[in-house]
Amino acid sequence: MDQLPIINGELYIGGIPITQLAERAGQTPFYAYDRKLITERVQHLRNSLPEEIHIHYAIKANPMPAIVQHLAGLVDGFDLASAGEMKTALDTTMPATKISIAGPGKTDKELRQAIAAGITINLESEEEMRRAAQMGESLGIIPRVAVRINPDYELKSSGMKMGGGSKQFGIDAERVPAMLKELNRLGLDFFGFHIFWGSQNLNPEAIMEAHKKTFDLAVRLSEQAPGKVQSLNIGGGLGIPYFPGEKRLDLTPIGENLNNLLPALKSALPEAEIVTELGRYLVGEAGIYLCKIIDIKASRGEKFLITDGGLHHHLAASGNFGQIIRKNYPVAIANRMDPEASETVNIVGSLCTPLDILANKMELPQSKIGDLVVIYQSGAYGYTASPERFLSHPYCMELLV
Repeated sequence: MDQLPIINGELYIGGIPITQLAERAGQTPFYAYDRKLITERVQHLRNSLPEEIHIHYAIKANPMPAIVQHLAGLVDGFDLASAGEMKTALDTTMPATKISIAGPGKTDKELRQAIAAGITINLESEEEMRRAAQMGESLGIIPRVAVRINPDYELKSSGMKMGGGSKQFGIDAERVPAMLKELNRLGLDFFGFHIFWGSQNLNPEAIMEAHKKTFDLAVRLSEQAPGKVQSLNIGGGLGIPYFPGEKRLDLTPIGENLNNLLPALKSALPEAEIVTELGRYLVGEAGIYLCKIIDIKASRGEKFLITDGGLHHHLAASGNFGQIIRKNYPVAIANRMDPEASETVNIVGSLCTPLDILANKMELPQSKIGDLVVIYQSGAYGYTASPERFLSHPYCMELLV
């Protein structure tokens, strides 16, 4: 939130006053993403992590084609979760050899597309491995595959756990040796391992522990591999602050820990390219959601600012995207940034449901109809993670500035 400048009481993004950007957009609501902040975030990662670490963008965080193309010139690869994302990625300048696809429910069509494109398939089950082999044989192409592993540990303090225990993601670590033997018999092109344990973590110590366990697991399983490990995807896990009391993640100890771990790993896996797969961390803080106040009403002692936006555009801000206890995203009146907070208000959308709450009991400056409400930290899992067709309200717009 503090990365976007405020000049003369008005929020700027991409060097443009927010009221001017609204005129340029021709509508509210809209999302706006600052390309300079995205570029700076990638550079911050490069400066903080060992140079041996390759940065991949997880397109699911924000698949806007303009953002993906911008990142194609900044990162080392893309990671996909669908055929739709595959098309977006292949339309950029990123080589197919630097793209991989994951997800527990790949269809035969998606597998054929990935094989034909030369994209690495992160295998999520033994059955998927067999289907990939069949698809490759029918196409006359040997599929390049990596094995996605469900580790026997999970990322502590993780906002979303994607490894450890029973999961739909990847192959349980104890099943991998047998799978690797079958993979070899099927004649697939073994490329490496994908070990993703969780996301949205602000605890450096937990991430450092997960990296250590990931390297140990990869080395142990490599002894059963049908070929040299050429790629080791160690997941992401790096979080961004959303709520009061959360602090921005300090990358310094994480980078130092990786520096300490890498010599032993490179000795055991000398040809492995080490990949960290990040989505939210690259784009989350570079985006805002903007909507307009269209009505103001009082109800039994509480004040409601009613906007032309809502959860159909920004489900996460409404608290309906995985929060157990609803918390407010950082919110402000974008064209009244100087005045001190003077009233407690609720900000709601225009949908006919009590779930459509964008901010609950927020301290904000005095507002009027026509003012612009901004929701920060909206660059990831925003528009495309929301039910845009719910109640058939107008669609949103996205801008890269």
